[in-house]
Amino acid sequence: MTKVDVLLGLQWGDEGKGKIVDVLTPNYDIIARFQGGPNAGHTLEFEGIKHVLHTIPSGIFRPGVLNLIGNGVVIDPVIFQKELEKLAPFNINLKERLALSKKAHLILPTHRLLDAASEHAKGHNKIGSTLKGIGPTYMDKTGRNGLRVGDIFLPNFKEKYNHLVEKHIGMLAHYEGFTYNLAELEGPWFEGIEVLRNLTAVDSEQFMYEAQKAGKKVLAEGAQGTMLDIDFGTYPFVTSSNTVTAGTCTGLGISPRSIGEVIGIFKAYCTRVGSGPFPTELMNEVGQAIRKEGNEFGATTGRERRCGWIDLPALKYAIMINGVTELSMMKADVLSIFDEIKVCTHYIVDGEKMDYLPYDINNLDVQPVYESVPGWNCDLTGLSSWAEAPAELKNYVSYLEEKLETPITVVSVGPDRVQTLQTK
Repeated sequence: MTKVDVLLGLQWGDEGKGKIVDVLTPNYDIIARFQGGPNAGHTLEFEGIKHVLHTIPSGIFRPGVLNLIGNGVVIDPVIFQKELEKLAPFNINLKERLALSKKAHLILPTHRLLDAASEHAKGHNKIGSTLKGIGPTYMDKTGRNGLRVGDIFLPNFKEKYNHLVEKHIGMLAHYEGFTYNLAELEGPWFEGIEVLRNLTAVDSEQFMYEAQKAGKKVLAEGAQGTMLDIDFGTYPFVTSSNTVTAGTCTGLGISPRSIGEVIGIFKAYCTRVGSGPFPTELMNEVGQAIRKEGNEFGATTGRERRCGWIDLPALKYAIMINGVTELSMMKADVLSIFDEIKVCTHYIVDGEKMDYLPYDINNLDVQPVYESVPGWNCDLTGLSSWAEAPAELKNYVSYLEEKLETPITVVSVGPDRVQTLQTK
């Protein structure tokens, strides 16, 4: 039985997972998404073209690799159809290169309406939802009401759909002043369902077992980031799924003994989209400079990302929770504009110095403690090997490796797949 390697984000999402999956895909036979849904935005860039994937795994552009959407993923047929249409110019044989778990849940138009109504009703207390219907879909999943991909092949599918929609309409009636046109949303949704019916649907847990048994190499691709995990993130400003390594087991139906290497992705600094705590956030010209240099706008929402220095207590926590075996540092090129880089090594919380993440930092006064590291202040985007990297960048990587007690094996110096340096 081969092991399943896992690749996931260690911050608040947007770390650059799509690019690294694309770079690593030639080493694997199967790329499998295990959680999240179209709230993910995985950006890949090669041959002068930028691609943004939301539900489809990031190995889709590599021939000979199967891409599996696991049972832990939630699928919006409308967004999914649009994603497939964008792949049309590349002549990808989707029947051969893409498979869906029959146990993956479907996002209904009414899930999106419930998401919008709920977020609107919260006013200033909103959690920063992407309004894609993710939360309400996972709520129906745990409430045992959900519709799954496998249901679309059943003779009573329409009946099951109508039953759930009636329940949602009853819930929407509680949101005073919220208006909607469901009929307008249903046409494209059922069109998307027809598209799903023509793809390959599998019993993914059995499929994964057979693949491992046959010696296939599998990479599980995470979405969002560890700090958005429903259990271990900055609750309640989190997503609705388990974004950590443990989510691979429940999101693909593999045993814990199957987990191999765990590759953790982080930015050389920190970003966050939407509401929630962010101890190292820079609400000044430095934060604005990072945002501008890094083009920090959400791939899914287009929203401005909040920016700040790297946060080691949060990163160490994420490495611990996930059992990370190696690290990939993204966007090193963005910090090229600084003579000096700051690193948060500890927090001061209620007068106490700590180097780990305490419970519920939303309601605590968390003061970051910084150390300064010399910057490289030169363009990295043309580097073709780690040997050519400036000494200051190598020192920054060594400094982080020592603090995080985990090797950094990849450093990204630009968005293109070729701008990726192997350090080991």
